[in-house]
Amino acid sequence: MQKVKEIQQYLQQNKIDAAFITTPDNVFYLSGFHSNPHERLLGVMVFQDAEPFLICPLMEVPDVKASGWSDEAVGHADTDDAWELLANAAKARGTEFSTIAIEKSHLTVERMERMEEIFHGANLVRIDEQLNNMRNIKDESELNKLRKAAELADYAIEVGCREIAEGKSELEILMAIEFEMKKKGAEKMSFDTMVLSGPKTASPHGNPGERKIQKGDFILFDLGVVYQGYCSDITRTVAFGEPDDQKRKIYETVKNAEQAAIDLVRPGVKARDLDKAARDVITDAGYGEYFTHRLGHGLGISVHEFPSITGTNELELQEGMVFTIEPGIYHPDITGVRIEDDVVVTADGVEVLTKFPKELKIIQP
Repeated sequence: MQKVKEIQQYLQQNKIDAAFITTPDNVFYLSGFHSNPHERLLGVMVFQDAEPFLICPLMEVPDVKASGWSDEAVGHADTDDAWELLANAAKARGTEFSTIAIEKSHLTVERMERMEEIFHGANLVRIDEQLNNMRNIKDESELNKLRKAAELADYAIEVGCREIAEGKSELEILMAIEFEMKKKGAEKMSFDTMVLSGPKTASPHGNPGERKIQKGDFILFDLGVVYQGYCSDITRTVAFGEPDDQKRKIYETVKNAEQAAIDLVRPGVKARDLDKAARDVITDAGYGEYFTHRLGHGLGISVHEFPSITGTNELELQEGMVFTIEPGIYHPDITGVRIEDDVVVTADGVEVLTKFPKELKIIQP
């Protein structure tokens, strides 16, 4: 697989003997095999020249083969010492291990100590940044999956809007959305679907519950859909009944802030400049203290991945990067509003993947 070859080249260039990659999303990125191993060992081991192998629970070996992984799959039963099997498979490659690259942001201290034990004397170095840089630029195949995931997210918002009715609870609307997504063939939601109403919209990461929709509420949807392993992430805020002037002003401010950031997206622009563009609009309108999070985050196999779109990130945008733009205002005495889109940096600008309209939608009771 091409991604494995890129890791091999990285190892050769940096004189690293092997890499052991353990984050389930990165295992999927390299192998095409997606697993939630729970407490069991999962990883791909890559060498400079020798055949790579994937280690996983024994019961998942047939799934590894079905996913398209053509190299060795080492399965471990629940009664096996998986680390011993890892060591045996690695040493069978005939490689001397003086340096091994690992994901230091993922490997626990306990597992790192076990690595040091079975590869005695090997220096363990980071490969996190290399994987981030590889995943940061999406190829056309990945972009097509992200486009489809975004299309499904647009439809999920449409379903949510249709379900809004006085007296209906947030959880009832949420369940209707997820049921329709399953009918559409979605693998799963990218994260726990959020449907918040009334004063609860002022909590950026609030929890949907039994609160019933009331006339005059703003309703905030934050959701995403996974398509062939790739995530979407969209937020829309709609009104149930005519909103008052304060709510309208907050909504228009967020919409203008989001558009200011989108308009700036192109290769060479720094991530921090996007955050500043949106934050300046909100601050100038008098709501700066109520925008309490970063502007956005990378998007792909993980719903939150590299890079972080913050006011301090000097990273320059490159063609093929995919991330969210999601400014918000959360005023506890008035309402909360967030508007979020998924965007791709193109050769000369931006492609917005999520397309549900952003003019304030007013649903009449």
